[in-house]
Amino acid sequence: MTVVGVIGGGQLARMMIPAAVNLGIDISVFAETEGSSAHLGQTQIGDFTDLSQLAAFARTVDVITFDHEHVPLAHLHALREEGAVIHPPPEALALTHDKTVMRNALHALGLPQPRFAILSSLAEGEQAVSEVGGFPCVAKLPVGGYDGKGVRVIQSLQDCADWISAGPVLLEEFVDFHRELSQLSARRPGGQWVPWLPVETRQSNGVCSEVLSPAPGVSEELVAEARSIAHTIAESLGVVGVLAVELFELPNGQLLVNELAMRPHNSGHVLTEQSVTSQFEQHLRAVADIPLGSAALREPAGAMVNIFGSARFAEYSLIAADFPEVKFHSYQKQPRPGRKAGHFVVTGEDSNVTLERAKKALQALQGVSA
Repeated sequence: MTVVGVIGGGQLARMMIPAAVNLGIDISVFAETEGSSAHLGQTQIGDFTDLSQLAAFARTVDVITFDHEHVPLAHLHALREEGAVIHPPPEALALTHDKTVMRNALHALGLPQPRFAILSSLAEGEQAVSEVGGFPCVAKLPVGGYDGKGVRVIQSLQDCADWISAGPVLLEEFVDFHRELSQLSARRPGGQWVPWLPVETRQSNGVCSEVLSPAPGVSEELVAEARSIAHTIAESLGVVGVLAVELFELPNGQLLVNELAMRPHNSGHVLTEQSVTSQFEQHLRAVADIPLGSAALREPAGAMVNIFGSARFAEYSLIAADFPEVKFHSYQKQPRPGRKAGHFVVTGEDSNVTLERAKKALQALQGVSA
């Protein structure tokens, strides 16, 4: 029996567990703390920045994959030199560790993305700002930013002078996009690649709050372009597992790559109920080198809304009778303002209807949680 080791004990690892059970795969989680979201599985507690602890964990599993993208790349290279199988590989994960590496790699592949410049000092500021089209533009910390953190829309270099003084800053053009999309796909080691249809993501305070699947009104040309971009990235970098390519759709229909994730992704949660194969099952199939499942949709439309804060299953039970078609996923995390606590999914025939129903369930939950 294949044993898959997942580094990180968050909700993504948690949601891999049912898929592993169904596939007959053993899953072992290397979590940071006791009582992590993924505590339902076989869990080891440790420090993912400690190579000796990671090496000991690696010796107990057949393949390593990830709940997050924060493990030092040098550690992953060292583990692989000792014989560990790591999916996705460190060379691919380098793009998710450092946004400047990602931008340069995408440029080398000739893929569409916002104009960018790497700013190391204020003295370089005028040239860098010119390269991205002037103000306003977007400043990003190359390392460590996610869910809206480490990103600023700036009107002058003084708006990010504190970042520049601490190290390089990535500048990107301010993109006046029509909407944001996510193209999810999965790839096996031998190259088998299966994409889902693109989904539309909607943000609140820089964090994904709603997802519509598939993205309403997408043309065949847009689907083909999104899939071509994702396949080029997956194949060129040797990605194994689920890849999420976050995209800007411009008013003229052009696509630009915004961000990458090489693991199951928040934008794919709706697929657990809507797709023949969930992103969690597909990720495990890929890293365990099992033939990939169908990405066909069981129902024409699906919607997901994220739940933030302190919502708990006990509170959900108070509204469950009113929303029998709504699927609730609790992450069993300690409550914290702004923290993702779970999500609702509704599937059906119409995107607007499914989204409205999920939002009503969220409003009802917030009402009993207040």
